[in-house]
Amino acid sequence: MSTTVPDLDLGLPGPRSACRVVVAMSGGVDSSVTAALLKEAGYDVVGITLQLYDHGAAVARKGACCAGSDIHDARTVAERLGIPHYVLDYESRFRESVIDDFADSYLRGETPIPCVRCNQTVKFRDLLATARDLGAEALATGHYVRRVRGPHGPELHRAVDPGKDQSYFLFATTPEQLAFLRFPLGSMSKEATRHEARRLGLVVQDKPDSQDICFVPNGNYAEVVKKLRPGAADPGDIVHLDGTVLGRHDGVIHYTVGQRRGIGVGGRRDAEGEAATDPLYVVRLDPDARRVIVGPREALAAETVLVGEVNWLGAADGVPVSGVRAQVKLRSAQAPVTATVYGDAAGGARVVLEEPQYGVSAGQAAVFYGEDGARVLGGGWIRGIEAPAGTVAA
Repeated sequence: MSTTVPDLDLGLPGPRSACRVVVAMSGGVDSSVTAALLKEAGYDVVGITLQLYDHGAAVARKGACCAGSDIHDARTVAERLGIPHYVLDYESRFRESVIDDFADSYLRGETPIPCVRCNQTVKFRDLLATARDLGAEALATGHYVRRVRGPHGPELHRAVDPGKDQSYFLFATTPEQLAFLRFPLGSMSKEATRHEARRLGLVVQDKPDSQDICFVPNGNYAEVVKKLRPGAADPGDIVHLDGTVLGRHDGVIHYTVGQRRGIGVGGRRDAEGEAATDPLYVVRLDPDARRVIVGPREALAAETVLVGEVNWLGAADGVPVSGVRAQVKLRSAQAPVTATVYGDAAGGARVVLEEPQYGVSAGQAAVFYGEDGARVLGGGWIRGIEAPAGTVAA
């Protein structure tokens, strides 16, 4: 793992002093170091911070980004570096593209990833267009991911630091966006980044990393959805796969597929009246009927994952219909698993897993990597699963 500053040659034409690079500055240590290193390397750096939401209760709350205190930190860093800094009000765009989508996804019984939608829309679509309008030749961010020059153009690769790799959250980056983007920290460790922040005297050198979704105070997703979508927490039944009603719930938005703890039902009894010992899991959510369906772990088994809105970064024009072997991540914190990915005419894919996986949830992403696990080949949004023969489909 690299603990030194990489070569910051961004591959742009002409002298560095004539190359304008816009840096997305969130106010955190990563984007601040990105701006500082590019300035030190001789580029014409412009910092942009996005105000994405009505920070309200999140002002001065640690563990969030794009809130009031973070905007202040970004401005302070820019002043120290002597670079222009702009704060852009993207609140309405963020609400429409990210927050509303987040709420609607929960209403559909899915488990959304708003950070991916934010990168996909507000940052790598809207901010990238703004950077072009400012005459920039590149947009740089503090993401831990690598942009590698390949034989067919730039490729997206996992970061050197596996503990900080963010490639899962950037699968929706298009080839056109990747041509304009740069990720200077992808070959550095987090330790090296903080070392550079201290060397450069940045006020954010010891600032903790963001932990929660930025617009969800205290991590209480359900409360946010309830405020955005009144009626989202209507009560309903908790039902076993065999049809037995086991109890009541206060809204399907409080549950996720694969959940075991906190379901809110007591133990079951078998036909002889003996207590059943097998734990219960949430295997499906039925928001239209306001039902939470539970069952044994084997009911969560997925042999095939159905994926929509696929973004493909491989060498071909799209996911080969004949299939491609890949390493696939089905959750951000999950290790990749071996699978074959088959494209379809509708722009989706079928991911046939070598071994069944458990707790695969609609709304999460399936991200495809090369067989060595380094290069991002693409990914899409999980729509559903097909269970192995002989099991109950979730």
